[in-house]
Amino acid sequence: MNILWDFDGTLFDTYPAYTKVFSAVLGDKADPTEIYNKLKVSSAHAMEYFHLTDDQIKEIDRLEDNISPKDMIPFEHVEDILKFANKNVIMTHKSRAGVLAILQHYGWEKYFIDMVTYDDGFPRKPDPASYHYLHTKHKIDLVIGDRELDIIPGKALGISTCLYRNPSNIADYHLQDYADFFKIFNINGA
Repeated sequence: MNILWDFDGTLFDTYPAYTKVFSAVLGDKADPTEIYNKLKVSSAHAMEYFHLTDDQIKEIDRLEDNISPKDMIPFEHVEDILKFANKNVIMTHKSRAGVLAILQHYGWEKYFIDMVTYDDGFPRKPDPASYHYLHTKHKIDLVIGDRELDIIPGKALGISTCLYRNPSNIADYHLQDYADFFKIFNINGA
């Protein structure tokens, strides 16, 4: 099985760290739970929702650049799936350097054969151009993401989709816990 993964909120639990950054910039003007929920839609959505100024956005970018990879925690059991897959690729709006720093911190760079990042210049999700590129190159069987935005491009290309911890009805499959992956896909465990 060849899997295209989203990064933030799918492979790694990054939203708590991003919520702290937004909270530091917004102060008591926003509740952390509200920030978290807006970030789960997208960072652009959160920035627009909270009416961030250019200076606030620059400060968020600066603070995010200083988040330690150890604060980006991998989700439990996801490594079992990475080991099982024939090919794993990533499509993310993060920078390549940021992704590699986190992957290398956990020794996970060995699991990924390819990635498309912000640096590659593809249009942002849900535009399917980056997914088309990765699918043409690697024959993707499954797209896994935590937001509808992550799977819409896969659906547009006719690829099976799976949402992690999101009950949206547009996905072909849903996972609340990666421990259930092999059962849901009728695969004898890794």
